[in-house]
Amino acid sequence: MALPAQSKPTACLALADGTVFYGSGFGATGETVAELCFNTALTGYQEIMTDPSYAGQIVTFTFPHIGNVGVNPDDDETGDPVAAGMVVKWDPTQSSNWRATEELKTWLTRTGRIAIGGLDTRRLTRAIRQQGAPHAALAHDPDGNFDVEALVAKARAWSGLEGLDLAKDVTCAQSYKWDEMRWAWPDGFPRQNAPKHKVVAIDYGAKRNILRCLASAGCDVTVLPASATAEDVLAHNPDGVFLSNGPGDPAATGKYAVPMIKTILDTTELPMFGICLGHQMLALALGAKTVKMNHGHHGANHPVKENASGKVEITSMNHGFAVDAQSLPEGVEETHVSLFDGSNCGIAMTNRPVFSVQQHPEASPGPQDSYYLFERFAEAMETRKSA
Repeated sequence: MALPAQSKPTACLALADGTVFYGSGFGATGETVAELCFNTALTGYQEIMTDPSYAGQIVTFTFPHIGNVGVNPDDDETGDPVAAGMVVKWDPTQSSNWRATEELKTWLTRTGRIAIGGLDTRRLTRAIRQQGAPHAALAHDPDGNFDVEALVAKARAWSGLEGLDLAKDVTCAQSYKWDEMRWAWPDGFPRQNAPKHKVVAIDYGAKRNILRCLASAGCDVTVLPASATAEDVLAHNPDGVFLSNGPGDPAATGKYAVPMIKTILDTTELPMFGICLGHQMLALALGAKTVKMNHGHHGANHPVKENASGKVEITSMNHGFAVDAQSLPEGVEETHVSLFDGSNCGIAMTNRPVFSVQQHPEASPGPQDSYYLFERFAEAMETRKSA
């Protein structure tokens, strides 16, 4: 919905190359600077905004109807929105959904997140695809007063995500237990009261639905902060170790995460499973490298092929860095690959139950084609205990 000609813009999006977009602001007022990405999912804007993997990023939603189902506490992936800001085509209208407890605009205002509506998100998405994810400054002022040159300068001065460890900013402050399982009609989230496997989950920015999937697969989950050492992990005598999703540059987080993972791999035979940043952490620990992508993968329709079976899964993705498949060492195989661009989406050790994937098999939001990976992790723990 284009702004009426006589309306004064109340929000401004300034890119580091000097391109400026004007629109209508909603949510919090003020300014924020971050990397600009786009997400192609048709549903789940609340889950996307509260996904800790989006720390340091402003999200452009390519689907125009954002805000139409409101928000509710059950769909939060963490306590408050983590994404720095929101860009949409149409200014959100009043929500219409029986689960809604709050309007999107009110929620963003209350949680301090800036949003802009009325933009040509197709043009913006094409620019991101062609030129790469830009640094951007987003400002919202109800009076429409913007220092555009200063906003462009702030976007240009921002350091970017490369070399940035954001896991430390979104991880838990202390360890905790998790027993909530996946949502089920009509009672909501049941509790896991008969777990079979003790799992330590390392929180680099873990989504709640990932932890629910672990619990639903029969796991007694203990979550530890990203800075946990191998001694911290092994003190819980786990049957398996899980490495969560998270934001930022994997090489930066790997400075303290990789030594922990290496120690566990070198001193135990424990099954290990990683997702997203956890996938990249495992790859680095095994001797591979990671690279910054042009614009990353962000959406809920990404086709991924499992090499062993040839099966194609439609998956959720959210990452701006990728594992360099050419750098995988001997004893580590590529298990999954993106059918969009051929980038790596999964690895596994050839002689041990240690594996990881780039996609988000918890499907929040998105398809559930990859949920079997949680069951595969549980089966690996069961097999080891039986042996």
